[in-house]
Amino acid sequence: MKSPSLTVKAHPLAGMGLAAGLLRRTVLHQLYKLRHGQLTLHHGDQQQLFGDLASPLKAEIHVLDAGLWGLVAARGSIGAGEAYIHGYWTSPDLTAVIRLFVANLDVLDSIERGALALFGQPVIKALHWLNRNTRAGSQRNIAAHYDLGNELFERFLDPTMMYSAAMFAGTDDDLERAQLNKLERICQKLDLKPEDHLLEIGTGWGSMALYAASHYGCRVTTTTLSRQQYEYTRQRIAEQGLEDRVTLLLEDYRDLRGQYDKLVSIEMIEAVGHRFLPTYFKQCAHLLKDDGLMLLQAITIRDQRYEQARRNVDFIQRYIFPGGALPSLQRMLDVATQHTDLNLLHMEDFGEHYARTLRLWHENFRQARGELERHGYDEQFYRLWEFYLCYCEGGFLERAIGTAQLLLGKPGTRRKPLYVG
Repeated sequence: MKSPSLTVKAHPLAGMGLAAGLLRRTVLHQLYKLRHGQLTLHHGDQQQLFGDLASPLKAEIHVLDAGLWGLVAARGSIGAGEAYIHGYWTSPDLTAVIRLFVANLDVLDSIERGALALFGQPVIKALHWLNRNTRAGSQRNIAAHYDLGNELFERFLDPTMMYSAAMFAGTDDDLERAQLNKLERICQKLDLKPEDHLLEIGTGWGSMALYAASHYGCRVTTTTLSRQQYEYTRQRIAEQGLEDRVTLLLEDYRDLRGQYDKLVSIEMIEAVGHRFLPTYFKQCAHLLKDDGLMLLQAITIRDQRYEQARRNVDFIQRYIFPGGALPSLQRMLDVATQHTDLNLLHMEDFGEHYARTLRLWHENFRQARGELERHGYDEQFYRLWEFYLCYCEGGFLERAIGTAQLLLGKPGTRRKPLYVG
């Protein structure tokens, strides 16, 4: 069975009556500070209300095991996620719970600065340090997520197999249509021509490369570190007869050579790591011709939270994307300005589209639960990924994180201005 490797099952004091009561009071003391949204907490036959009772944002938590209190007190948001995976609590609307706590980041910060939580942070940070994105580390980190099995991703992604924010042009767009919208918009922003040679850093399952080659007639070189994505994409290229247009590599971006007219990288920068951002941007600039264009799609964190996030480890980094690190818009622009000759030509934020994308992924994931179990993904794995999808959706809905497309150009580019509308 495929099951997550959890660091702990519960705080060692959680099962002891007196200790459990103290831990529960410690957490409840913080919940009384909630100001945005209304939280209803159910524990046995008890019900408690916290926050703004008139708020339209309402969330419910049903406590099923007292082990929850120890995990939250000792490990903050990571502990809350671990407790959910173990079935210590549940909610009829998990995304609403995430939204409520994102809307009250001061309370969440206070919990994670508590005495017990501070005691556990060095261990979590040490484990994350082991996942730094050296060449060997990047290989391990990519495999840990993207090589979980193509059968997993096929069950919740749409037929394009795009694992990134879609762009919805209207309320009637389904997920596949919205992903194709995104691919078309990227190609238009890059002003792709048949004579162009496009480099893609981060192949995914091949849709960007295949779309550009088949719809715009350009040559594409694309690279990935995931062996399963490599084999999947190699088969798709052959099935579409595009071997003469698409070159597929299994190489680290740092080892790429050559000169390209255009470059695209869709939500790969989150796997680069804070330390390697200058290396990444310098390499991208080096690989572009003097008049080249680069389209970067990135998940971003608020500029105001960047430094704090950089110093800490969250649930996603611990259990979903080892080595992951969200940049902020300002950080990316600062690095590009200080270390390259790239200039920002256009920027578009569409984080709310990612929330909708995640909601649809979650619906597909729920519907495929029985099939995933037959493929060996157990109950804990299902709850881990459910928490992950709702965790991200809540973050986008509350604008704690965003999604942006940045069009960057070398000094010689003469791209016509882009107008949205």
